[in-house]
Amino acid sequence: MSDSPQPLDSLRQRIDEIDEALHDLIMQRAGVVHDIAIAKNGDPLAMRPGREAAILRRLAARHSGDFPLPELTRIWRELIAGCTRMQAPFAVAVHAPDAQTELWDLARDHYGSHTPMTPVAGPIQAIRAVYDGSAAVAVLPWPVESDTDPWWQVLVSDDPRAPRVVGTLPFVVTERHRDEPLALAVAHLAPEQTGDDHALVAVEVTGDISRSRLKQLLEAVGLPPVAFWTRPARSAEDAAVHLVDVADFVAPGDARLASLAERLEGLSPHIRLIGGFATPITIGHRS
Repeated sequence: MSDSPQPLDSLRQRIDEIDEALHDLIMQRAGVVHDIAIAKNGDPLAMRPGREAAILRRLAARHSGDFPLPELTRIWRELIAGCTRMQAPFAVAVHAPDAQTELWDLARDHYGSHTPMTPVAGPIQAIRAVYDGSAAVAVLPWPVESDTDPWWQVLVSDDPRAPRVVGTLPFVVTERHRDEPLALAVAHLAPEQTGDDHALVAVEVTGDISRSRLKQLLEAVGLPPVAFWTRPARSAEDAAVHLVDVADFVAPGDARLASLAERLEGLSPHIRLIGGFATPITIGHRS
């Protein structure tokens, strides 16, 4: 014999009670964030991409029931965005030329509906906004092989003030997203290990080296490459720069980078870590 349905008014009252309990917990969370801001003692950038990735992965792992996981992670992205702006000013510069909205929409989904965002005509303008402090993050297009003057070469620098890649968007990949990552986020932050990460390593060399040979050398030192992009040498005296997506966490000063430089001896190598990102969560099948 089936259970008789509960009265609709009673169910709605229960929803209201749950909403109030959720609101109470959000206000408690905000209080803890306030204490964290005091403990950080004026840290100018409250964003923690690695910590945020860990939070969303934990939610995805424990989630059950009928509520859609993409909507759940979106709720938490808004929570994270609000709590980030509680601690320090936070704004985003987005590469959005000619009213293109793809990267803008990704940035809005990830960094929050009310976070100040500015569209800029080119990647260099977005990176400049991070340099001058008018934006905490620049959202830039994923590298493409056909670009012979790529924006990412600006990050290939020994300047300690140079921003670094800190994330990829979207972080929560659903069926509506394309097969490849769409954007990279750049900020003044050091890489943060999450347990499932990628690194972007720039290998600058004079002379010729094939990708297959470079792949062999990377694998030999324990840096598993999954993608390459190359800015060719522009003259006989110039160096080519190979950007490598490595499927592992790489910290500044990682011994594997020095080992790679030793194996490239004779090509005047300069190897620089230009950032990294937590591997995204994939929900369902990508279209």
